[in-house]
Formats: sequence, C-alpha cells, structure tokens
Amino acid sequence: MGRYTGPSCRLCRRAGEKLFLKGDKCVTPRCPLEKRRSPPGDISRRRRRPSDYAVHLLEKQKAKYIYGVLEGQFRRYMADAFNTPGVSGLNLLRTLERRLDNVVYQLGFSDSRKQGRQIVLHGHFRVNGVKTDVPSFLVSPGDVISWKESDKGTEFYAERIDGIPKRPVPAWLSLDQSEMTGTVVSLPSDDDVRSIVDSRLIVEFYSR
Repeated sequence: MGRYTGPSCRLCRRAGEKLFLKGDKCVTPRCPLEKRRSPPGDISRRRRRPSDYAVHLLEKQKAKYIYGVLEGQFRRYMADAFNTPGVSGLNLLRTLERRLDNVVYQLGFSDSRKQGRQIVLHGHFRVNGVKTDVPSFLVSPGDVISWKESDKGTEFYAERIDGIPKRPVPAWLSLDQSEMTGTVVSLPSDDDVRSIVDSRLIVEFYSR
C-alpha cells in the first residue's frame, strides 16, 4: 500500500484527536476537528465500544500518521526496538524522533513533519556539512543540521525562517538562530517521547 495522499484532517478525525499534521492550522478555529468531532465514514453501523484490538491498532496508526511512516518501515523500527536494551515502546519513539524530517520540524524549519519531509527530499539540508536528502536518516548526538548555503539568499529561505522559533525546541536539540543551524545535543529522553502516543499499546499490538 502506498503513502496516504488524502486529507490530513481526516486522519485526525479518525484518531479522535489533533495530530498536528497541518502546522499552524491545527491551533486555529479553522481546524476541521473543532467543527466536526465524529470519525469519518458511516457512524450508524459503528460499534459503540471498540474492541481491545481496535484500541491497540488505533494507537499504532496514530504513530504512523504523526511521523508519516509506512507499515513496512514501522515494522522494522519496532523489530529494532525489541532488540534494543530498554523499554521497547520508548525505544521505538526515540527512533522515530531521530528521523531527519522530524528534527527539521522540531527545530522550527518546517510547519509540519510532512513539509519537513518534502524540503529534506528536495536537498535543502546538510548534516555535518554533507547533503542529506533522506527523510528517514537517523541523527546522532553531535550532528549539526544546517541549510544549504545557496538557499540563504532566496525568498523561500526567508519565508521558512520567519518567526523562528515557531514552537519550543526540545531539550535534546539546540537551535542557533544567528546561523540557523541545529545541533543534536543528546538522544531524546523518556520524558521527551512519553507524551506523544501510548507506546505500551503499540508494543502489545506487535506482541500478539
């Protein structure tokens, strides 16, 4: 199955909560979830109480929606999390947070992770001075994320950095506003990832 290309707000309605897939629109009254809380589809035949399987599946789907990851890649992340010492669910979220498209979003260089993925694919960023156009690239402590030098005189660059920082930068990242670069200070801590989704439900889904 290919990447989802339908309305992003439909995914939020399906999850029953804001996943912040549309950037600033999600925090304004224009957010469709503010007007219509019901999930998409025919609600007349929907069971009133979801099964345990449905609850676990929805939490897994939420994580996929938030980070824009396909099922095959998500399964590989989960397999690596099981084989890494520590709490499997937190290992999974820590890996997802380290994706380059997410780091670009967390530094405020993009309005959403989807937009971050697009501008990474277009080759606008360097990691430690090396062009990196792979959104799934996993950053490590000490890595420096910077804009392509030729971008800095463009209108596109001026639009992207307008109002930086747009949101609080996580403690595991450091933003240099004067140079418009970001540095990975450390790996994401448990507190950094615990509030995103209930990783325990995701682990239980894959442990069936």
